[in-house]
Amino acid sequence: MSETTAREAGAGTQERGFAGRLLSGLVRVREVSILIVLVGLALYFQAVNGAFLSQQNLLSLAQFAVPYVVIASALCLLLICGEIDLSVGQSFAFAPIVMYLAYDKLFLVLPLAVVVGLLAVAVVGLINGLITVYLGVSSLITTLGMFFLLAGLNVTLTGGFPAITPETSTITQVLGEYAWAGTIWTLLIIAVLQLVLARTRWGLHTYATGGNPLGSREAGVSIARIKIGNFILCGVLGGFVGIIEAFRIQSIDPLAGGPDIVLLCIASAVIGGTALLGGVGTVTGAFLGALVLTILRNGFTLQGISAYTFNIILGIAILIAMILNVYVARLRGAGRA
Repeated sequence: MSETTAREAGAGTQERGFAGRLLSGLVRVREVSILIVLVGLALYFQAVNGAFLSQQNLLSLAQFAVPYVVIASALCLLLICGEIDLSVGQSFAFAPIVMYLAYDKLFLVLPLAVVVGLLAVAVVGLINGLITVYLGVSSLITTLGMFFLLAGLNVTLTGGFPAITPETSTITQVLGEYAWAGTIWTLLIIAVLQLVLARTRWGLHTYATGGNPLGSREAGVSIARIKIGNFILCGVLGGFVGIIEAFRIQSIDPLAGGPDIVLLCIASAVIGGTALLGGVGTVTGAFLGALVLTILRNGFTLQGISAYTFNIILGIAILIAMILNVYVARLRGAGRA
């Protein structure tokens, strides 16, 4: 074999080796598969309906995705540390109601009323965390009880009727009335949460708490503080995005949120690679999972397809995602992934 041929063969081997390593690396990144699905869905719906990627529909997509993305990302942190919050769907409605009452009945200025609304849902998260951590009640049961408690409070405090948000001002524009305000807030929240989860001690301890609670406790991790803190964070973010949504539609609805939004957000996190058993997941994955569900629903609506079809596909997607999570966990346990 000539020297030139040998060099060419070596270069080809290196190229194939690089391509193989790149492909292997991409496969190991959980978000890649869901990103491929997301891009594929967008291209498909654009092909069958040219209005899908129109400016107006993109704005509708962005606005509709805001609460699902934020709540799914907040739930992601809780799921990673081995807990769940079913009441965040009612916190979504509770925070704007408390804000409105503080503004309208207590005559607080709007910024202070917003703070009061967020403090209310922070207390809800604190109560969920304390009951779960110190009384040993399953977070599923704790937050289910809180879900019904808040559902009753929301209707009682408003008399069951929607209320009008305060008059338009710079603050109301920033908090949701401006068309892209919710999207901007969402991107900021996603960036901060992902940074916290991937680059801080809090994120490391969150993974450790869900992945190996016994070892984490022996290593000095305050599991109680991590879980309670994530319960509070979940409640606050759920309430904050509820306030954003209230200002966007200029109405405070006591029946907003509920089981639909929280179940879809849990589904978003699971589809994005978050394990319900804890220890695995990323905010980016939850974000992409929420976008996939938003695109599916929007695309089906543009095509005039029944909402029942969306539920069928959602159920299949959740089952596939859970099966893959279990399979990947087994491979890692065997040292092959």
